[in-house]
Amino acid sequence: MRPPLETAALPADAIEIGRIADAWGIKGWFKVLPHSASPEALFSSKRWFLLPPDRPMKPKRATEIAASKTEQLAWTEPLLLCVKEAKDHSDTVVACAQDINDRNAAEALRGARIFVPRSSFPTAADGEYYWVDLIGLQVVNREGVDLGQVRDLMSTGPQTVLVIEATPETEGAKPVERMIPFVSAFVDGVDLPGKRITVDWQPDY
Repeated sequence: MRPPLETAALPADAIEIGRIADAWGIKGWFKVLPHSASPEALFSSKRWFLLPPDRPMKPKRATEIAASKTEQLAWTEPLLLCVKEAKDHSDTVVACAQDINDRNAAEALRGARIFVPRSSFPTAADGEYYWVDLIGLQVVNREGVDLGQVRDLMSTGPQTVLVIEATPETEGAKPVERMIPFVSAFVDGVDLPGKRITVDWQPDY
């Protein structure tokens, strides 16, 4: 069954921030699995744009197999979900939305990927940054040596680590990977407009 939602153009600055796991209760609420441990963007935006899963979700019961295949073919365009409420619940987020009034409607959203415009993210506190804004920035040290580009970030519990990839000097060699803790002891500054991070780090560390 196609979700009972209107189609909508995906914003140019749309960022994927989570996915819908399953229905929650019988009144149309659903569970959301955020991609971030701090899902402020889910709470700040009341307009979520949904895309179908990259791969069909595994049916919960054998009797759903045929229906599941049909649903994946029937839903290909972005859909607009107008959120009425979203809140923390255990290790997930639960939400309810307009036009999703019962469990069947909520189950039709199962596996949907959630996007919101970057412009709707709440303003980060001074000295804090969204991971999505750091990916792709060039990293240089105090001497101006180019250490590579931020490919990813990873959380090690107490701190976040920049995963940096540099183009190898030798043709055909594997890219050089560096990991730099994103803490003040090593990071001198972040220039988002200039797309640059300055660090106290040497190429041979």
